[in-house]
Amino acid sequence: MTQNRSAQPLHNRLLTRRATLQFIAAGALSIRASAVFSQNSAVFDHSYAAFDALLVKHVRWLPDNKQSRVDYAGLATQSAALQQVLAEWSAVSPAQFASFSREQRMAFLINAYNGFTLALILTRYPDLKSIKDLGSLFKSPWKSQFFTLLGEPRHLDWIEHEQLRPLYNDPRVHTAVNCASIGCPALRPQAFTATRLQTQLADGMQRFMADRSRNRYNPASGKAEVSAIFKWFREDFEKGHAGFYRLEDVLAFYAVAMADDAASRDKLRAKSVGITFLDYDWTLNAA
Repeated sequence: MTQNRSAQPLHNRLLTRRATLQFIAAGALSIRASAVFSQNSAVFDHSYAAFDALLVKHVRWLPDNKQSRVDYAGLATQSAALQQVLAEWSAVSPAQFASFSREQRMAFLINAYNGFTLALILTRYPDLKSIKDLGSLFKSPWKSQFFTLLGEPRHLDWIEHEQLRPLYNDPRVHTAVNCASIGCPALRPQAFTATRLQTQLADGMQRFMADRSRNRYNPASGKAEVSAIFKWFREDFEKGHAGFYRLEDVLAFYAVAMADDAASRDKLRAKSVGITFLDYDWTLNAA
């Protein structure tokens, strides 16, 4: 026999009503949270306009257009603007990051590495000659958890060695992230974006390989003299990206960038030259 609703005790009816209102409120809260997440995801600036403006103003190509220098003194006057940019990146949640496209995620990580590196230098500038001055006997500056990203305390090595290298399998990333040193491939006076990512990576690699202070063929010795980056990360360049399975494949592809005369280029293309690795210049890349 079905009990008539009007016959329910008043207490039970009040409990039922309160439960119903709580359910409705919880649903409304869930809808609002979803809307906020969607709004935040939609408004994230994948053009990186604010960061790009800082780079354009404070990073410049040298006359050879292969190396760049940073006006850290000038950037220091806009440290608040840089910190605002970094705070916005730190606010990106893992779920929001997962909603980005592959190219958007990669651009985000590269920019984060470069942006937080700039901020790290400013913590001691001008009282340092190298980023290594920010480390200690027991911990390198790349292992220091001095920022938050994707909801956790992070260090620069986490971005490079736990994210960019293993997840994207593109050795050109080594010419995109900048360690604030002269020996490092140039910091672009331009933020990385998903829409320009492949062009920017290709351009960065081309400039790096054409920089004779870092990579060259020496006719006198008959050897390719290349950056220590190829020693430290040789395995990344030999995993098959762009058809490169040996470091010699990379040098052959960039023969025109590394040598001026036809005979030297032919030797590089023959993939039979010896390879030596140059010393790395850790001097700060300050203007």
